[in-house]
Amino acid sequence: MAKVLGISAYFHDSSACIVVDGEVIAAACEERFTRKKHDASFPENAIRFCLEQADLKSEDLDVVVFHEKPFTKFERILDTLLKKTPGSFRPFTRALDGWIREKFWIEDTYRRHFPFEGKFQYCQHHVSHASAAAYSSTFSEAAYVVIDGVGEKACTSIGRFENGKIIPEIEQRFPHSIGLLYSAFTQYCGFKVNSGEYKLMGLAPYGKPKYTEIIKERIVKQFEDGSIELALDHFGFLDDLKMINKRFEEAMGRPARRAEDEMTEFYKDVAASIQKVTEELVLGVLEAAHQKTGKKALVYGGGVALNCVINAEILRKTSFEEVYIHSASGDSGCAFGAALWAAGLIEESILGKQKHEYLGQGFTEDQMKSALESIGIAFKEMNDQQLFSDVSEQLKSGGVVGWFQGRMEFGPRALGNRSILANPSIEDMKRTLNLKIKKREGFRPFAPVVLDEYFEGYFQDEGNDYSRMLNVTRIKEGVISIPSCVHEDNSARVQKLEKDFNPKLYQLMEEFHKKSGIPVLINTSFNERGEPMVNSPEDAIHCFLNTEMDVLVLGNFVAYKSENTNVKFEAKSYAMD
Repeated sequence: MAKVLGISAYFHDSSACIVVDGEVIAAACEERFTRKKHDASFPENAIRFCLEQADLKSEDLDVVVFHEKPFTKFERILDTLLKKTPGSFRPFTRALDGWIREKFWIEDTYRRHFPFEGKFQYCQHHVSHASAAAYSSTFSEAAYVVIDGVGEKACTSIGRFENGKIIPEIEQRFPHSIGLLYSAFTQYCGFKVNSGEYKLMGLAPYGKPKYTEIIKERIVKQFEDGSIELALDHFGFLDDLKMINKRFEEAMGRPARRAEDEMTEFYKDVAASIQKVTEELVLGVLEAAHQKTGKKALVYGGGVALNCVINAEILRKTSFEEVYIHSASGDSGCAFGAALWAAGLIEESILGKQKHEYLGQGFTEDQMKSALESIGIAFKEMNDQQLFSDVSEQLKSGGVVGWFQGRMEFGPRALGNRSILANPSIEDMKRTLNLKIKKREGFRPFAPVVLDEYFEGYFQDEGNDYSRMLNVTRIKEGVISIPSCVHEDNSARVQKLEKDFNPKLYQLMEEFHKKSGIPVLINTSFNERGEPMVNSPEDAIHCFLNTEMDVLVLGNFVAYKSENTNVKFEAKSYAMD
């Protein structure tokens, strides 16, 4: 019974995952414990949680595996910077400092924090991404594609998944990267790289793709084999700490937007344009992968696979008949993939053993009650029937509910255990959530969750997997009852909820449907701007008190803002002891 720990660190979204006998027992991002969004540090707290959840000590592990090969990555960085010297001196010294202090020594760091005499392995970055998708899919064989910013050297990878093994075939190497192209436009439109790409995607429907030809003529071109070529003299990431330079701005006709500047129609149109160009590039790679491998099924990973607008087009616009994308397809899922890759080298078969998305930390009723009492929160304890009736009534009346249940989701999407829920039929609910709860840009959309048997009454079914918010679809013509979860282009990143996936949320929604006639709720992640999704009861209480949220539900305990207006609570890190 092999026991494998996977870890990722030192870029963004550090995480840990433990696999026992081929099954993922636990996985979590470090940010959820330290409360530092996209925390890149060594994931000590996530590792301790995973070991505790598996009831193991570090000494019990057979293998510890890191999600990439540091020396290969450093070789690429060094080669790039030396080619650009002397202009690259500043980024070179910054990069060198980080590598000397920590990145070369991940094995030593692990053994210093945790007693371990076993084998320490390194998995190639893109193989980690591919493994996360392949081993958690139901496919016995498939093509795999990974598209992201850059791993060690690869930016796009194509290969096969056969006989339980990842078999790399071809790759496109740095600096010609679809992910970096999208990140460059993320910065150009005034958002932060590595965290603002989803904002760019959300902004795109507000604009028109007026600049696609300029982008394809002056900034990027694609060849028949799916590979791309960036006009490198328009980018700054080779010899500077910025993604773009003056030539990029000149090509687009205006300077980059500053974060504090007004969002004008021009930048909305730019967002629409790069979204369309990126779709064409990604679909070109995927079709090339189909031609190369001849497989009917696709497993797809990397940060670009979080672009749910593009994902929705894969089955319609490529030759693949089936596609699977893991919900943590970005770097937060690399520890997950690396652990499964290492387990796959040991076990005869690990397919079909990955059962659910709720792999994070959970809390007992006593722990939740103790947190409420220690902070001085007034609350009521209810049985399930009372809970569903009361909370659904609150939602019907326009209340915003923080919903905290069971084990935390792994990955960036709230799937009903760490969610903020609201009534989508209320016209200004989107504005209320953006301004008073999430404290973010008003253009940002909210995702609906719908009871599975009512999906086709509200949304167009294009054959995609809608269970984990990885695809958008269109609202059916004539549906006007859920305006606050419909985006500018009548699309929605919908979660189609089956009862077995999340029984408690399902029962709440059934009761809401009885009271309101609507089998749909807004479901957004339980956090406010600048913070990770809540992990602990204390995190949830802080978010409840620090926003204009109306109701907090921790398990079967219910607290109302109207009864807790004078309670003060200073948040802090709840990293595990």
